[in-house]
Amino acid sequence: MFLKTFHLKSFLVPAIMLALMWIFFLLQNLGFFGGCFGAIIPLVPDGLSGVIFAPLLHGSLDHIISNSMPIAILLFLLFEFYSKIAFKIFLIGWIAGGLLVWMLPPVDIFTGEWTYTCIVGASGVVYMLAFFIFFSGVFRWNMKLLTVSLVVALYYGSLIWGIFPEEFFSQLEERSRISWQSHLAGAITGIILAFIFRKQGEKKIKYLWEYPNYYSEKDDRLWQEYIQNHPEDFDDLPQYKQENIWEYLDEIRRNEK
Repeated sequence: MFLKTFHLKSFLVPAIMLALMWIFFLLQNLGFFGGCFGAIIPLVPDGLSGVIFAPLLHGSLDHIISNSMPIAILLFLLFEFYSKIAFKIFLIGWIAGGLLVWMLPPVDIFTGEWTYTCIVGASGVVYMLAFFIFFSGVFRWNMKLLTVSLVVALYYGSLIWGIFPEEFFSQLEERSRISWQSHLAGAITGIILAFIFRKQGEKKIKYLWEYPNYYSEKDDRLWQEYIQNHPEDFDDLPQYKQENIWEYLDEIRRNEK
């Protein structure tokens, strides 16, 4: 009975995504994806294949574990509350975010050096989903979807710092291996998709009384007929007589005599 209140896709898609991530991680450890094969390599033609495969590949066990829970939760929220457009958002966000990462020049912002970078991991998709869900609720101004936005902001609000290089916040002995470019690309993609699709999917319910000039002759006629046929419903109700404490005082005095 509990499961009937949710969409089947809300559980099925996250489960498939997690299964694919862990299957590809197993294949990586078996040597099927060596080096930068399947990774996004910015501005290098061979790195375009990473637009498809990079979100399924991860550099370490900690890397895939840190991405598994967020992507499962965010995919559940996407397919549960934006079921009509969820597949569009997921697929377009996946491809567009990956292409944007590929187009960002791999330049070290501190030294200006051009670096050969191999980017893997689902964190770009995580950022795309988180920013889409948050800003979609804001753009639509739907109370239910705004609540979902606040939940995402509460649990994943710290993601905002990931769109900046890690070197901004800590002194590192060596260059950070976290791709802030993929985080930034995912965030930008999510916001753009939230704006483009703000009028698609579930729409805000607007009740009759929210229209200032609403008038229905039929409703008015039915109301007048009801008043004529049930006048007793509009009679003034008899007023309950309020108790007078002084009457009780006189009664007490009479009893004492």
